[in-house]
Amino acid sequence: MENGRSRLQQAQEDVDEVKVIMMENLNKADERSGKLGDLEDRADVLLVQSKAFAKNTQKVKEKKRWDNVKMKVLLIGIGVAVGAIVLGLIIYAIVSAAQGK
Repeated sequence: MENGRSRLQQAQEDVDEVKVIMMENLNKADERSGKLGDLEDRADVLLVQSKAFAKNTQKVKEKKRWDNVKMKVLLIGIGVAVGAIVLGLIIYAIVSAAQGK
């Protein structure tokens, strides 16, 4: 009877040990689940922020493109005006020289 009792007691101890290990595993799994939930939330926030960033960069890119176009038009206009003034001065000089003869 002693041998049967000790085997039963050993089995009960083994079961208790397995129960402790399983409870630890469940607690660890629960902690990981919480951490994964936090990580998913942070990933969602990052996704929203990255989409907003992409939208803002597109707006900035378009604004800079239009600024470049305006600058080019302004510089071309100034170049044409300077060219017209130089051409006018040359024509004036030629006409003045022809009338002076």
